[in-house]
Amino acid sequence: MGPAFYIAGAVAVLSTLMVITRYNIMHALLYFIVSLLSVAVIFYVYGAPFMAALEVIVYAGAIMVLIIFFVMMLNLGPQTAGDEARWLTPRIWIGPSILCLVLLAELVYLILQPTGQAGDVITVDPKAVGMSLFGPYILAVELAGMLLMAGIVGAYHLGRQKKKILHRFLERTTE
Repeated sequence: MGPAFYIAGAVAVLSTLMVITRYNIMHALLYFIVSLLSVAVIFYVYGAPFMAALEVIVYAGAIMVLIIFFVMMLNLGPQTAGDEARWLTPRIWIGPSILCLVLLAELVYLILQPTGQAGDVITVDPKAVGMSLFGPYILAVELAGMLLMAGIVGAYHLGRQKKKILHRFLERTTE
């Protein structure tokens, strides 16, 4: 394992710690995206560029957009509109931007290196990934999909605003 692995691992650990310690959900989401990108760099270092691309597309792209939509859907009223305006100041982008620049510099360095595998790294092609996921691990893939769907449905039901309906016989009449 070379220095590229250790740099990407350090960025992953640091950004994940920032996800856990942030009170603001938007700050945590920014650091979570950086954490997922650093895991993609680790996949690339280990000779799995297809998995790195899937990590970026599926997790850092689609899942994060889904989480942001749920944050917007669970909007709690006019007070949160002011909170969101304060969250989007350029100051909050400094930490994630620095970590992303470290990952970008590392990735450019890795791409510009002469072609040669380091140590025991074996390149995994997309067909092998598909055969593995939909072969012996099909049950785990299906269970993960059902777990994600249950989480989405649960978040929707917990966050929706219920309108109180009072039956006409229970209303008080002022006569």
